[in-house]
Amino acid sequence: MAQAKTLTQSELDQVLRYISNRKYAERNRAMLLMGFWAGLRVKEIAQLKMGDVLNDDGTIRSEIRLSARQTKGNEGRTIFLPKKLREELAVYLATRHATSKEIPLFHTSCRLGWTPNVLTQHFYWLYKRAGIANASSHSGRRSFITTLANKGIGVRVLASLAGHKSIAVTQRYIDVNDETKRNAVELI
Repeated sequence: MAQAKTLTQSELDQVLRYISNRKYAERNRAMLLMGFWAGLRVKEIAQLKMGDVLNDDGTIRSEIRLSARQTKGNEGRTIFLPKKLREELAVYLATRHATSKEIPLFHTSCRLGWTPNVLTQHFYWLYKRAGIANASSHSGRRSFITTLANKGIGVRVLASLAGHKSIAVTQRYIDVNDETKRNAVELI
């Protein structure tokens, strides 16, 4: 099976432009950016509850603590939310009228929570309709890791952010292309 496509900033912008003109734009944008800006897996995005993201006073947490049930590998982990992602979540949450801690953070048009499989298909169609070929639900996560690696973040930090036990797994996520190599040799 081929690896998920790593999106360029231009391709991410293309998908976000497509989303902005569609129904549930705020929700779809926030869900997609959870992968690109926090490195969440589709299962983790689908299983988020309001209480995972909101403090008791209604503010958005800067860190999400995922339980072993919500993650891959039966081990909980902490997700760090950058300021720009917290701002996106605030825009999305302004469209929500329910704030009970136990309801899904992201819901379908029927107000039900997403299953990982259905959310995987949803992402596939968002990319396809936006004109991005070969992208998948894992593209955000792979792009997150590659982007940070290209900015000089060490593989041990990347492995921890991704929830990988082995840095060898993390290294497989890092996409190397001609532009990356051009930038690398300019550091000499």
